[in-house]
Formats: sequence, C-alpha cells, structure tokens
Amino acid sequence: MPRLSVEQLRERFAQDLPGVIVTAVPLQVSQPPAHGPQPGPLVMQDLLVDPRQVVAAARYVRDTLGYTFLSDIAVVDYLVDGLFELVYRFYHVTGGPPLVLKTRVPRDQPELPALTPIWPGANFHEREAFDLYGIVFIGHPFLRRIYLWDEFEGFPMRKDFLKQGDKYLGADE
Repeated sequence: MPRLSVEQLRERFAQDLPGVIVTAVPLQVSQPPAHGPQPGPLVMQDLLVDPRQVVAAARYVRDTLGYTFLSDIAVVDYLVDGLFELVYRFYHVTGGPPLVLKTRVPRDQPELPALTPIWPGANFHEREAFDLYGIVFIGHPFLRRIYLWDEFEGFPMRKDFLKQGDKYLGADE
C-alpha cells in the first residue's frame, strides 16, 4: 500500500466526501515539566473528521482506500478545552503505515455514531470508551460497561474523576 500524505488524504476526502474533514482548532496543552524532554511545536498530522460523519469516513477508509483492520480507538481527555478526542487507527493488511482519523466531541454531551454496525471489530473499543469515559455511541447494538460493574458511578479515566488509591471520594469528602 503506498503511503498517502495527510495532504493527499485531505484532497481525496474533499473530492469524494465533501464536508467530512473539519478544520482543527488548536487545543490548550499543558507544558511538560522542565526536567523532561521538551517537544517542538504541536502540529496535528492527522485528519479531523466531523463526528456526525465518522461512519462515512470509516466506510471510505475501508471500502475505497483498502484499510480493512481497525486496530484501536483511543480517547484523549482535553479537560481545559471541554472535549474528548477520539483517535481511530486503521491498517492495511498488506502492510504499511497506519491511517489515523481523529474526531472531537464535547465532554458535556459526548455522543457520536457507532462504527460497530458496519465494522464489528469496533465493538470492544466503543464499549471501552463508554465504560471508562462515558462516550455514547449512538446505534451501538449492546452498549454497556465492559470492565466495571453496572452499579459503578462515574467514568474513571476522565481527568476530573476524583480518586485516591482504591477508595473513590465523593464531592462531600
């Protein structure tokens, strides 16, 4: 599989699926400690997809570009910006670099369409994001907790989830 640059991908999406790719708004990222490695300027190298169009983008990646393996769906919590960024990583089975698509949803209403109905391999990843971050995947056939018990309250991977050891603290403690 030939490597497609971000610009080439952006052009193909613009030509074949207009309106799917959105312009990235810079995020507020905290600086690393002075004693650690210092990053260069933060430049987004991946495509940012409109969350309402994530199914169309994933279908295009699979059916047109030939990336048939969805490796994972990672979630990044940008607490200060009030949003979650979901990172979808696709691979071509004949090898080559991954293709990465990102989308952003607001923290106060994290909803987007599920890929599971068209891409069954997304099932575990979407349930994990629901269980740990509270992201709702509309149209998921069996969206329920996968790690934590049903009575568990909250989403432990959110940056604002209060915890201390294995004892979870409430707002009054």
